[in-house]
Amino acid sequence: QVHLVQSGGGSVQVGGSLRLSCVVSGFPTGYYCSGCFRQAPGQEREGVAAIDDEGTTSYSDSVKDRFTISKDNAKNTVYLEMNSLKPENNGMYYCAAGHCAPGENFLWSMLHFSSYGQGTQVTVSG
Repeated sequence: QVHLVQSGGGSVQVGGSLRLSCVVSGFPTGYYCSGCFRQAPGQEREGVAAIDDEGTTSYSDSVKDRFTISKDNAKNTVYLEMNSLKPENNGMYYCAAGHCAPGENFLWSMLHFSSYGQGTQVTVSG
């Protein structure tokens, strides 16, 4: 059974930084992708960052050049570094993991076909 446990997030002033961590366990063997999406009240879920089995990353235009996703395979952990945070980055952030194909747009598919963590709140103020 796939299990994702998140940590990190919190509150920060505009321009500040936060880091999310997600430990993934119980995942079946095979090519898979991980990522993070944001859910804000009254808004659709938005895939913000993804990383595939080979370490190739992708980002939404809204966070590109400010967020960095990475993973430590030895620790089965995915990290999302969030820099230069803005009020529009507010929301609940969920990590996701699922089987994928090389080159697949996991920013989209994570919203529909993945296992999710419990979510963590990110609040940017100022």
